[in-house]
Amino acid sequence: MTRPRVAVVIPTYDSAAFLPAALASLQRQTLTAWEACVVDDGSTDDTAGAVRPFLADSRISYVRGAVNRGLGAALNEGLARTSAPLVSYLPADDRIDPDHLDRLVGAVDDSVVMAWTGVRHHGSQRALAAPPGFCLQLVQVLHRRTGDRWVERAALETDDLDRMMWSALRRRGPTATTGRVTCEWVDHPGQRHKAMRESLDGGLNVFRRRYRVHEPMRFHSSDGWPVDEVELYGADRDRPPTPPAPDGLRIVLVGDLGFNADRVLALEERGHRLFGLWTEDALGDHGVGPVPFGHVEDLPSNHWRPALRDVRPDVIYALLNWRSVPLAHAVLTARTGTPFVWHFKESPMRCMRRGTWPQLAELVLRADATILASDEERNWFELALPPAADRELHVLDGDLPRARWATTDWAPRLSTIDGEAHTVVIGRPIGLDLDLVRSLAGNDVHLHLHGLVRGRGPSGAWQSWLADAREAAPRHVHVHPHVPPSRWVEVFSRYDAAWLHRTTADNDGDIGKATWDDLNVPARLAVSVLAGLPVLQPRGTRSSVAAQRLVTEHGIGLLFGDVDELCAMLRDRAALAEVRAGVIERRHLFTFDHHVSNLVDVFRAAAA
Repeated sequence: MTRPRVAVVIPTYDSAAFLPAALASLQRQTLTAWEACVVDDGSTDDTAGAVRPFLADSRISYVRGAVNRGLGAALNEGLARTSAPLVSYLPADDRIDPDHLDRLVGAVDDSVVMAWTGVRHHGSQRALAAPPGFCLQLVQVLHRRTGDRWVERAALETDDLDRMMWSALRRRGPTATTGRVTCEWVDHPGQRHKAMRESLDGGLNVFRRRYRVHEPMRFHSSDGWPVDEVELYGADRDRPPTPPAPDGLRIVLVGDLGFNADRVLALEERGHRLFGLWTEDALGDHGVGPVPFGHVEDLPSNHWRPALRDVRPDVIYALLNWRSVPLAHAVLTARTGTPFVWHFKESPMRCMRRGTWPQLAELVLRADATILASDEERNWFELALPPAADRELHVLDGDLPRARWATTDWAPRLSTIDGEAHTVVIGRPIGLDLDLVRSLAGNDVHLHLHGLVRGRGPSGAWQSWLADAREAAPRHVHVHPHVPPSRWVEVFSRYDAAWLHRTTADNDGDIGKATWDDLNVPARLAVSVLAGLPVLQPRGTRSSVAAQRLVTEHGIGLLFGDVDELCAMLRDRAALAEVRAGVIERRHLFTFDHHVSNLVDVFRAAAA
């Protein structure tokens, strides 16, 4: 047998339907001196059956892992099980042309460490280098065998292959391209990067569920911010569970936990036992199990009915957002005999667009207790649904953070250093634009943007104006990384005020005309208050707006009309300091812990 010149590492996870085409494309190579190792990273489909016919080719071997360990570990396993001096990659869902390996090998002379070909993607699109918006993909690359190894899950999960390997190889020497397109990066919903990128409806929790990751992760997608769950939740995982209280409840959480997922530990810390039954359709940044902070026992999503019977819960607490409606409705209508509490935050309008409004309406009407996020949302539902004398709709923002993040790590404000006003956007700058930034800069008001995400729709609108804004006001526009909860106070207290959503209400006090922006309590409101920041909310003269009412009732921010009025308020240091003192005094009201006793009272009343 000819000694192999190229090792082909073939990572696969739940790609049995694609694998035969990939292996057939490998067997058609004009360069025949190759060895290949198919590394099955804990697939749940019949990958073994898909690869079996190809094992008659002595150049192909197969190894299966019992659990998913991540792409980096699978690639390193393939490196360890092959020995050829050159290494290429063929993910099980991609394909290579017959001359692919020949051309790559031809581009690697004595000095070149790494070579790549062009790639077909999204059907007819072609790229001679990396696909637009991506780094070089696995299927494109061949490199010399070195001592470098792929970054594994314990260190980082990312879709950025430069961070995982390519950068290390580039540091070893020159790279080259074949200048030809000889492979296909096949486009389909199950691609790994689509489970990671929020702009593609993925994200950390989508990734966690697809790859069945049970441990905390260090995670950084190319369109988002780094999240280090290992550091963030280490103390929670290391502490023993709180012993059950004599009157503690067995609570099954159904659906998703929103942004501030770890808030439910406030229930566990009071002696209630928590179980989780999670939606398969969560947003990327909305918490679903396995939760990384521990002390919540997951129920199987495919056999939840018998699992519920075995748990014998005192109450089912279904929550929180529109993607959880189908699962919550299925549990409600399963006739479990367990009291059912439905806590809904956002948004009824989205449910209407998605066709799940009938299910949402039934949840509100049939639940033993229903909790909504704002007075305005409650009033909207009371108008939208049939009146019922015995139906009480409770109000509690269901996505409040834990009290433990309300630290006293105050930082000196930037305005005390340069004498100028500094405002912050925590998350997506919804409603901001180039004209606003120019007006702020003209008044020496800075805009600090933390944790930008390349999302779809309005949440990603900043991509159309940020570059122009930085060019127009380079001294006043600042882009910063995402800030984890443990550093909210330390980082955000440097600023003078925080923006909520800059939207215009036009309901004239008729709640039936309200939009979701009118009913919503943005998650950033509580984060800003915990950091001691007055919030900035546009003033609607006659409209019903939840955020505006909260600012007025609690004195936690500034209501403004135009930009000139806002800038004048920000320059009034004495008045701003008075508002800030009030925010700090009231910040406990915007923690989940503060409301837990009342929430448990709702549970007990539903169970009575």
